[in-house]
Amino acid sequence: MSAPHLLAKDFQDEAPGLGLFQWKPLFHIGPFAVAKPIVLCLIVAIVIVAFFWAAFAKPKLVPRGAQNVGEVLYMFVRDEIARPFLGKDAEKWMRLLVPLFFFVWLGNLMSVIPIAQFPVNSRIAFPMVLALLVYGTFWVVGVKHQGFFGLLKNATMPPDLPWPLYILVIPIEFASTFLLRPFTHAVRLFANMFAGHLLVALFATVGFHFLFEKLTPLGAPVGILGVILTIFMTAFELFVQAVQAYVFALLAAFYISAGLYADH
Repeated sequence: MSAPHLLAKDFQDEAPGLGLFQWKPLFHIGPFAVAKPIVLCLIVAIVIVAFFWAAFAKPKLVPRGAQNVGEVLYMFVRDEIARPFLGKDAEKWMRLLVPLFFFVWLGNLMSVIPIAQFPVNSRIAFPMVLALLVYGTFWVVGVKHQGFFGLLKNATMPPDLPWPLYILVIPIEFASTFLLRPFTHAVRLFANMFAGHLLVALFATVGFHFLFEKLTPLGAPVGILGVILTIFMTAFELFVQAVQAYVFALLAAFYISAGLYADH
């Protein structure tokens, strides 16, 4: 067998796959198994609560330190996520949108934190719970402000369309709004974090394997390329993580506005 085939065969045994997303329980609480993703989820939640408690527990007229940073972050969520869709009602929903945005973002960032090195939202259960929370909020708000049948009508029958088009539009809008919305909301985040983590792990494995385990004249350039691509993909993944948190929270604000206002 030729040298390239030998290198390829050796690498196949170490290449990352679905095993990256499978974790053995660290401990049990009664019948419940607690694995690494759950621990990271709890850490993210504690960090968010601790930071905003430190920032706003005793606010000062002239903000400093944590309060100063907290106000900047709060205003970003308010001005860039809440107000475009919720307008004058934006402040009422900040208690949901602020923790939602930062939970998703910090959960994503866990992939580049030493020791953690795993994006929480690459496990579909976490994005799905968040998406169902938003979806449930949409229903509660929509029924309260528009009524059950009013919500169905306003969500599935856009105004000013020729009547024959409603035969096509109503089923499409109904499926999109009431059946597929939580699924697409969750999968968009999950798929990006899953694919990004897999790619970074793949390039890192290439670099480590060909530079340290199978260092040969033929394999060294491949290993160096793997290291370069790992650095590039990590930087790109940081960007994607922030964008996905922004998009997830932005869609949450849009969905809530669809329940609040019939004209959305």
